[in-house]
Amino acid sequence: MTRRPETLLVMARDTMEVQFGEAELARLRATARLGEPLCTDELTSAPVRARLAEVEVLITSWGCPPLDEAVLRAAPNLRAVLHAAGSVRDHVGAAVFDRGLLVTTAADANAEPVAQYTLGAILWAFKKVPFLAADARKSREDWGYRDRRGELSGRDRTVVLVGFSRVGRRVAALLRLLDLARVVVVDPVADPAEIRAAGAEPVSLAEALPQADVLSLHAPSLPETRHMIGAAELAALPPGAVLVNTARGALVDTAALEHACAEGLHAVLDVTEPEPLPAGSPLYDLPNVVLTPHVAGSLGSETRRMSAEALGELERYAAGLPPRAPVTRHSLAVQA
Repeated sequence: MTRRPETLLVMARDTMEVQFGEAELARLRATARLGEPLCTDELTSAPVRARLAEVEVLITSWGCPPLDEAVLRAAPNLRAVLHAAGSVRDHVGAAVFDRGLLVTTAADANAEPVAQYTLGAILWAFKKVPFLAADARKSREDWGYRDRRGELSGRDRTVVLVGFSRVGRRVAALLRLLDLARVVVVDPVADPAEIRAAGAEPVSLAEALPQADVLSLHAPSLPETRHMIGAAELAALPPGAVLVNTARGALVDTAALEHACAEGLHAVLDVTEPEPLPAGSPLYDLPNVVLTPHVAGSLGSETRRMSAEALGELERYAAGLPPRAPVTRHSLAVQA
């Protein structure tokens, strides 16, 4: 039997305006009981604490404050935190799991635009398109620069995916559909059988690097993965290789990356450490480096795919059905 749980949106105001239009709000009203405020970006004021005392479900997104013990004490009826974005790491911690609350994520939906950006970057990397475009602005009428970028083929190339994450799996699937490249995967916690079933080969990082025409990063940012790509790893890449990072900037040692790119490594970087890079970083001026301002993930209307995922979880919760994408204490330890 479907219930209508008391629900509160917790996210930045501008996030709410982008993610929840009339269609999403109508779906929300059909599933849940709502009060005032409908949405909040803080959890300490008296009106919000009064709402917290009643709510059973929080739908969260970017801008949600941490759900610490003080917040949870103010929400005795809270049973579920349904996240309408990717990582819950910034607002969900031990206190939430200690309470036994259901936590879900819309990370699967957010993985789609990241995978699409990554696929585009890989396909252009095969022919060095963005780097040749930078060369063209300087060389103008002389095409002699074309042969200085190495192999310009999309056939018989090797793509190394570091991390068989949601995005990594989707990129592997897209590459398999195109049948353009051999795909190898570096992920010590992934099931090798699942990697092979996706049409890829499980290998170690040391084995993978010398084979990489494109090295694409999809690992979570954890203490264990910080600077996993450093000077030694970059030096192990073959001439003409392209590094693509749409995951987290902290996976790469920035100083080592600046040196390697100054020596000729090609890179497509949607994330960096720090973000943005300091104005004096040499990466801004190198023609073999493409920098984009963290745009691979869901933006604008794309974010409503994540709203739909969260609303789907709300409908499942109200109907007494199991969640589609739960987050547990254990899974959060190895996720972004």
